[in-house]
Order: sequence, then structure tokens, then C-alpha cells
Amino acid sequence: MILRTITLSIAVFFFSNLHAQEGINFVHSLEEALAMAKEENKPIFMDAYTTWCGPCKKMNREVFVKKTVGDFYNENFINVKMDMEKGEGVALTEKYRIYLYPTLIYLDKNGKEINRLAGYRNVPQFLEDGKKSLDPANSAASMEERYVSGDRDPGFLLEYATSLYESGRGGQEGVINEFLKTQEDWSNEMNLKLIYKMVETVDSPLFAYLRDNQSQFEEYVPSNRIRGRMDEIIYSNIYKLGENPDLNDIKSIFKKAYPDRADRLMASYKMRHFVDTEQPAKFANAAADYVKKYKVNDWSELNEIAWNFYENVEDRKLLKKGLKIAKKSVKVDKNYYNVDTVASLYYRLNKKKCAQKFANKAIALGKASNEDVSSTENLLKQIEQL
Repeated sequence: MILRTITLSIAVFFFSNLHAQEGINFVHSLEEALAMAKEENKPIFMDAYTTWCGPCKKMNREVFVKKTVGDFYNENFINVKMDMEKGEGVALTEKYRIYLYPTLIYLDKNGKEINRLAGYRNVPQFLEDGKKSLDPANSAASMEERYVSGDRDPGFLLEYATSLYESGRGGQEGVINEFLKTQEDWSNEMNLKLIYKMVETVDSPLFAYLRDNQSQFEEYVPSNRIRGRMDEIIYSNIYKLGENPDLNDIKSIFKKAYPDRADRLMASYKMRHFVDTEQPAKFANAAADYVKKYKVNDWSELNEIAWNFYENVEDRKLLKKGLKIAKKSVKVDKNYYNVDTVASLYYRLNKKKCAQKFANKAIALGKASNEDVSSTENLLKQIEQL
């Protein structure tokens, strides 16, 4: 029995190693890879990953281990796998400006970037990426040179924009704008999908077209995703302003994006800004003014604002403003979530009986609608200690 177990273990070990050897052979130092690349006169493929990245793990399991992939990449590249949060990888993150994971970078033997892709690639895509990266005409530098020199062939523009988008570097919006200048009809399926995917800034013709022609896009993309995409672009533009942006610059972004809604969006943003910058008094007053000025009547939005009072405000006078907003949410549509918020705010105000009353109501509502009420049950225990 012992002999059989040992024999079986050896067999498993053998076949596991055999399977691993079918895939890509990686080294784990770019310095070592550069030395090998010069010696063998080969370009380099670098898998820039992190240990927490799900798509990175998926590529390890589903792509890098395949024989077809190993055969091609081992023959044509020196392959290096770098954890970008440890050792040598930390400096390389800055050097190659890596922000997304996985980032798949192709380098020449001197370490100069040829091409890059960001995100998961399946086996056919990954093999095609490698083949393209072996052709000097497809290098990032070559394509940029063609574009700067004035090449406006539609096919090239489409290929270059796609390369920029897939690399995660950005900059594809201007190229696609040039491509669309060659198109008589922006409303066909291909062009609509390109606009939706490639738009980056609120002051571009692409964003204006997306905003003003949403019904055209809804044939291919659900309406809620269109609004989500627009919000993603807006807040990406705000993020690029830095940690302490000028509020006037943010208002300018809202005006460009939604001219008719800019003031309300700015008022909403200020609330979040005051929470993020730990200015509870300013948040409380801005929230009360916002709810009153814009006659907010959506229970969910009211509840979210009230919950921010619970999480961020200590002053009793200001907490009462949050309680008023929470009760308005309940009046619009009483449910487990906003009744729980009322209970929580009463708890913060040390109003034991009112807090108990609303906590019990929230638990009853939650159970009736099959919600997880454990957090409210824990709150009730805290209330009982008052």
C-alpha cells in the first residue's frame, strides 16, 4: 500500500511537471531576461502581474500553460514574469508606467517597449499579440511615428486606436476622432460601438455624440450602462485633477458633460467632497441645503445622504438634520434600509426608546422581505447598552 502510494505520487509529480513544461518558460528577473535577450538576439515578453489580480491568475491557469502558447513564446521570446509589487517589480512599475493588471509588455533586447496589452487575453488573442509584436511595423513607436507624420488611412487609424485602447495607455480618443472624420455616418453599429468604447474626456466630440444620441446607442447597449459609462468618464476626468482639485475645475467638467444639470451635480459632489476631506459640518449643511433646494424625493438618495450623517457626523444638532432626511426617505418609501438608518441615527443621538422602536421595525421589515438583518440585530444589542 505504501509502495503504491509513493508510486502514484511520483506519477502525479511527473505528469504535473510535464504539463508545466508544455507552457511558457519564465525567468523572474528582467535584468536576467535582458542578458539572455542580448545573448540570443530575441525580444522579451514580460507578464506584469500582482498576486491579488484575478485575471492574472486566470492567464496562469488557462493561457500560459498551453503547449501551443509555450511552443510559440519559448521559441520567439525571452519570457519574464514580474510581481510588480515586490523587489525589482516596484521600480519597473514606474519605469514602464503600469497601472492595470495584468499588463503584457513586449520589449526589444535593450528593454525598449515594442507593444503592450492590458487585461486578460485568451489563447488565440495572446498568440496573435505575440505574432504582431514580432513585426516592427506594429510596434507602438512605429505606429505613433506614422500617426504623427500624418497617416490618416482609416484602416491604420482604427488599428492604432485599438492598439492604444488595448494597451491601457489611453490616447485613443483623438485617433478615433480622426477616424470618424473619414466616416459619413457615425450612427452605424461599428462606429457607435467605437464611440462608446473609446471616449475618454467630457469635452470631446465623442462624448457630446454619446450624450446627445443615447437612443442610437440603446440598440446595442442597455440604457443604464450608457449612463454608467458617461458617469465613469466624468469621474475619471475629475480623478485626473489630483488629490486636491479646484472646485471650479470640477464644476467646469460638469458643465461640459451635462450643461442643464451642472449645478445639481456640483452640489451633490460637494457633499462627497466634504465627507472625503473630513469636514462634517460643511457636509451636514451642504446636504441639508441640497435636499431642500432640489426637492430630493428619491428614497435611496435620501437614505444614502442620511447614512453619511450616521457615519461622519458627531455634533448632535447636525445629526438631527440627518435624522430629518432619513425620516423623509421613510415617508417616500418605508423599507428595511431607511428604517434601519433612522434607528441608527437615534442611537447616535442617545435616544434609546426611539432607537429600539425603529430597530425592531427595521428587523420586522427585513425579515418580511428576506433581507439579512444581522447588522440591525447587532445594532439593537448596542442600543440596549445605552
